[in-house]
Amino acid sequence: METAGKKSEEKMSVKPYKKAADYSYTLGAFPTIEMIKSGTARVRGVYVHSSFTDAEQLAALCRGRGIPLFVNDKLIARLSDKENVFIVGVFEKYMQRLDAAKSQLVLVNPGNMGNMGTILRTAVGFGIHDIAFISPAVDVFHPKVVRASMGALFRLRHEYFDSFAEYREKNPRQEVFTFMLNGERPLTVENCPKPELFSLVFGNEATGLDDSFLSAGTSVIIPQSEEVDSLNLTIAVGIGTFLFTRAAGR
Repeated sequence: METAGKKSEEKMSVKPYKKAADYSYTLGAFPTIEMIKSGTARVRGVYVHSSFTDAEQLAALCRGRGIPLFVNDKLIARLSDKENVFIVGVFEKYMQRLDAAKSQLVLVNPGNMGNMGTILRTAVGFGIHDIAFISPAVDVFHPKVVRASMGALFRLRHEYFDSFAEYREKNPRQEVFTFMLNGERPLTVENCPKPELFSLVFGNEATGLDDSFLSAGTSVIIPQSEEVDSLNLTIAVGIGTFLFTRAAGR
């Protein structure tokens, strides 16, 4: 396996993740390869563990895109808290804007990194490629989010907004549907709306959406038994996204 020179590796000086840093990294082979193939992020370099047994394909992928490849067991151990990480891909953080002519997901104050990553993957799986985050919100570039998304982060557009009002000002064309426990309209396969463009709005894991969102659009509720107080956020997003994209023929 070919690797870049030692001096080039030293110049990168990769450290454990900090939100203020201008770079982040993928943990694992699959998200790293997805990042490279997507072409969304500028990849500074890829680190491989000496025990990784399928490195030739990765080496060819990096070589074809001019990405430096290094073998560095100590760095991988320092960056990852899991034993089964054999590849780390370092990339530059980037700014994006949502496509105002596409249907979107809106996450209001998401607070769990694993949930956010899973939601990103679910969105891409159902054909939604634009996701808004209403601050305060988890850092989408945190390696735990990136890993939970399994590389889906690099297949979509994301944008942070200070408020839902700011989001709507910049994305006025979508018909809004807010998912709430006291929503007025039960959402089922038979009665799912079919708007040309939609925004599906979800609150955070602990508090959901407050009552101000009852008038933000059409409030909906996913019917459930009384034996649980609410559905897990990722499950609710999966159900809602599936129903709306299916109704729209995606």
